[in-house]
Amino acid sequence: MHRMAPCFGSALILFFVCLAPTFAENDPRLEAQLQPLVAAHRGDVSIAIRDLGSGVEFRLDAERPMPTASLIKFPVMIEAYRQADAGKVSLDASIELREEDKVPGSGILTTHFSPGTRISLRDAVRLMIAYSDNTATNLVLDQIGLASTAETMQAWGLPHSKIHAKVFRRDTSVFPERSRDFGLGSTTAGEMVTLLERLHCNELVSAEACERMREHLLACQDRTKISRFLPAEAKFAHKTGAVNEVRCDAGILYLPNTAVAVCVLTNRNLDRSWGTENAAEILCGRVGEIVWRRFALETAAPTPADLRLGASGPLVEDLQRTLNARLTPSPSLSIDGEFGPATELAVREFQQQQKLPVNGVAGGETLRKLGELVTADAPVESIEQINSEPLPLEPADPLDGAPFVTCKGWILVDGETGDVVAHREGETPRPMASTTKMMTAYLALKAIEAEPGLADSIITFSERADRTPGSTSALRAGEQVPLRELLYGLLLPSGNDASVAIAEHLGSRYPASVKDEDQSAYARFVYQMNATAKELGMTDTHYANPHGLSADGHRSSPRDLAILAREAMSLEEFRKYVSTRQRACTVESVTGYRRNVLWTNTNQLLKIEGYDGVKTGTTNDAGACLVSSARRDGTWLICVVLGSTSADARYTDTRNLFRWGFQQAQAASGK
Repeated sequence: MHRMAPCFGSALILFFVCLAPTFAENDPRLEAQLQPLVAAHRGDVSIAIRDLGSGVEFRLDAERPMPTASLIKFPVMIEAYRQADAGKVSLDASIELREEDKVPGSGILTTHFSPGTRISLRDAVRLMIAYSDNTATNLVLDQIGLASTAETMQAWGLPHSKIHAKVFRRDTSVFPERSRDFGLGSTTAGEMVTLLERLHCNELVSAEACERMREHLLACQDRTKISRFLPAEAKFAHKTGAVNEVRCDAGILYLPNTAVAVCVLTNRNLDRSWGTENAAEILCGRVGEIVWRRFALETAAPTPADLRLGASGPLVEDLQRTLNARLTPSPSLSIDGEFGPATELAVREFQQQQKLPVNGVAGGETLRKLGELVTADAPVESIEQINSEPLPLEPADPLDGAPFVTCKGWILVDGETGDVVAHREGETPRPMASTTKMMTAYLALKAIEAEPGLADSIITFSERADRTPGSTSALRAGEQVPLRELLYGLLLPSGNDASVAIAEHLGSRYPASVKDEDQSAYARFVYQMNATAKELGMTDTHYANPHGLSADGHRSSPRDLAILAREAMSLEEFRKYVSTRQRACTVESVTGYRRNVLWTNTNQLLKIEGYDGVKTGTTNDAGACLVSSARRDGTWLICVVLGSTSADARYTDTRNLFRWGFQQAQAASGK
């Protein structure tokens, strides 16, 4: 249970507030910090913030309907608990997972559980919120009815909060036009904050149900958005959403003296990357950081000296370490910063040993008897020892050699000869993200080389291709495009969906693995990727898919990727694709419509003279990756960096390595 800021008024009063909202003026301190942040962002932003104790708030386009992605699962949870309170469904109801229930994307049911597994509705809700499980969401919707969430939100005066269809099942849409405009769901930042406030005040359903829902939100595993810059001890009950150009987050931030409801919705973001440096996710994080500083630091009341049941934070961690050290036998408390029953029992034991009043509260005489607290920062007996012993120094940086870079592994290769100029961990296999698509494109172009007519063969996008998560060519199931055009959709915006469509289209040309039960065209294409890697001498490489999304064993080394890049760049058509900065084309649907698409290359080096490829890649597992090619004064170099610390860092790493490499080439030629 978390300390609650006071809530005043009845649910009926709040209901009418929802129908006819009145808002306070924006807090000037939040305004001064948030307005410039939003103005600098390249995309649409909607924000609502409300201190649930004082009513201080900030709103920016808070009534504008926006896409939610998976954030809409928060209202779905509310509807499930509302129906459970009303006796319409049972949270203990057992649901059987069927193969046809499984959908791709976030979650664990699809990848880790077999058909026939049975879970309760309560557990499905937990998975839907904690892991944003798409399959679990659809199971919940089957129990409560797809239209029920929107109907309840409408009745509560929240007309924009709707889930439109089951996840990855747009054909089930009960709001086809909204599905087209917003995707899975829609809401406003203001409506989200209203729901959060009512949840906080136990006014959505029963108090017990509200507490359970807060527990679900506290279990949310996503720390990439509002919570990314918050201190470790911060408690944030929230739900996030992310798909292509949409990033959003909403929740209740529990602070020492209050609770703050905050929602950030973004749409049409220029940065659609999937990794640690996505601009919209960083924006959400900065909003969270500003809210924390505004309400936790600037208005914090003095912290009471006594530590008792329910306290939390770093000081409780120090108390737990000290009790473990001072008591015999040691209570072996978990150092989790939560003053729970086990910590209280240990305090009582210490008080009894020291003949102090036994009340389980660590304060006053109890703290004095404990003596100097054992901390993580200074675990030694004496501060003087730290202050008197200087820390050892590493040797001075050498004045020669390759530049220092942030990436985990890199290699610089002479493009003409294949000779290695220099490397660091160049033969260490690592996740390589979308640099995988070099092999996908290479196989496609070699197939076209053998059979030129293949370039004009028509690819019809499958449901599987359309549902592939991550970076996208933005084509939809049933849309058709020639292979020669889809290669732009693969290599410029790094379309994961395009890689699947190409694999399905070309895979039947290749033999299947005799060891693999999956004999599909897709599986055959991946098998051929590995066979070709072996033929090229890429001994550190294994492919599990044609796009580079994280998968067990999906690895390559900088050396192998340089081998592939050099081989692929020998193909004129490959050089044409990877050096193209943007490409537009018209796609047709099997249903008869036509539309235009524009693909922009993710490789930012192409705007600099001399660079002519090759491929970017970013996942949480791989970090920021880049395989690049550059020519200068008759020298051709290929550079591979894997695991750079950010999207910007991979370009800085690469440019520094190229500059050093070209300097070495000039020195060797005597220029």
